[in-house]
Amino acid sequence: MIYTVTFNPAVDYCIHMEAVRVGEVNRSKGEEIFFGGKGINVSVVLKELGLRSRALGFVAGFTGQAIELWLKGSGIDTGFVRLEQGFSRINVKIKASAETDLNGQGPDIPSEKLEELFAMLDEIGDGDTIVLSGSIPPSLPPDIYEKILEKLEGRRVRAVVDAAGELLLNTLKYRPFLVKPNDYELGELFGVKPDTTEEIVEYARRLKGMGAVNVLVSRAGDGAVLVDEGNGVHVCGACSGTVRNSVGAGDSMVAGFVAGCLGVPAADGQAWNLTTGNGPAADGQAWDAAAGCDYGFALRLGTAAGGATAFSHGLAGREDIFRLLRQLS
Repeated sequence: MIYTVTFNPAVDYCIHMEAVRVGEVNRSKGEEIFFGGKGINVSVVLKELGLRSRALGFVAGFTGQAIELWLKGSGIDTGFVRLEQGFSRINVKIKASAETDLNGQGPDIPSEKLEELFAMLDEIGDGDTIVLSGSIPPSLPPDIYEKILEKLEGRRVRAVVDAAGELLLNTLKYRPFLVKPNDYELGELFGVKPDTTEEIVEYARRLKGMGAVNVLVSRAGDGAVLVDEGNGVHVCGACSGTVRNSVGAGDSMVAGFVAGCLGVPAADGQAWNLTTGNGPAADGQAWDAAAGCDYGFALRLGTAAGGATAFSHGLAGREDIFRLLRQLS
């Protein structure tokens, strides 16, 4: 089972406008509502790729209830801790000539509720995957990701960490299966500005030396670079398309990469055989789960999923992911 953790889920209220006039009444051309948060985004895209996950985290108030109901209606298992005070945040996304975000803070999370979440981690066992992504609310301890990985230590759990700064660095001693900084975040970790593939590989290998098993660096329009557990380097160019959305592309890349490591889709885009753990590969050969991850394929699937979200008004859909995957093959 794949578990995703979203400490601060959100309702994204997207408003489309010609322009924003400060201090005046503005009227929209259209509105959309999306339910998300980084871990939730991963779960949604995994569902599109035919893989089950369980979304963990905290919800509060009428917005939290709406988030949970929408996920369940979408066929995604949930394990949210419900808070008595406050409400899950609302983020206002103004899409005009430039994109402006007004992100809510979200509710405070008391220590006893955090303990409830930690009790849920007991169900995670050997062979499972946990995805920790995004920033954390100010009411939580700054070492929360470390504490989660410490609790899971000794179990054969794949940990995926998509975070920045100290939040990422402090997890490396637990040897996470995957870390996914973007190129800017990678540079921030070492006080540099890596521009070339060679520079990105150099600093990705430094992260590996500090404990990361695989390092995936997203580069927006320049594609992505992966340094895998065997120190192999994989480079994938970006997909072709018109960028319509900047929200959730990195989360979609994580979902695609994880899915690519857990199985290979058939050439016609059918689902994995989740019972046997394998399925026909694009070249017609059977994929052997015991042989380990095909990292080149996982990178392409992650890149296709990220591109499919960037080119959509919401999160990536299954057909768009496989269409872009064929573009990269």
